[in-house]
Amino acid sequence: MNILQINASARREGANSTRIADMVTQRLLQREPQARLSLRDLAATPHPMLDEAALGALFTPADKRSAEQAARVALDDALIQEVQAHDVLVIGVPMYNFGVPSQLKNWIDAIARAGVTFRYTESGPQGLLSGKTVYLALARGGRYRDTAADAQVPYLKTVLGFLGMTDLRFIYAEGFAMGPEAAEQALAQAQADLESVLS
Repeated sequence: MNILQINASARREGANSTRIADMVTQRLLQREPQARLSLRDLAATPHPMLDEAALGALFTPADKRSAEQAARVALDDALIQEVQAHDVLVIGVPMYNFGVPSQLKNWIDAIARAGVTFRYTESGPQGLLSGKTVYLALARGGRYRDTAADAQVPYLKTVLGFLGMTDLRFIYAEGFAMGPEAAEQALAQAQADLESVLS
């Protein structure tokens, strides 16, 4: 088993989403001691956003790209190859203003490439990153699980499923901003969710 942990918080230290992701990864390593772990911290190594220059590079044939364009595409290529090389992804996802962090959105924009990680067929789009298990460690200040205010889960199900990653397992840790007792309950809920998705 090859495990890729992706920390998507803007904070390099002390992020609750990273704490939950670490908990998931450690539990997986207990079950599979021979598993290999890779870590990508999107705060420590931010990925550039998809801007006009990046689009220009991506839509320029490889043999006609400038050195600058080739270097920009190579950044995305590295993330795609990293995902392709791993069986299991553990993604720490904090909630920022009801959505995913820009760090995570930049990562998603980088790995979503037509003809490489998805393709269009006569019967509709086909994701090419199939056969992976994705654990999503969700950390929220309030409680939004199974409510209309939770825009994260539908988005993640849609975009990751579009890329072929349909075995999605959600671990919720909610209420971190609601006081110490609620924070303890958040950790207990995350532990319970983790045991449930691993059973």
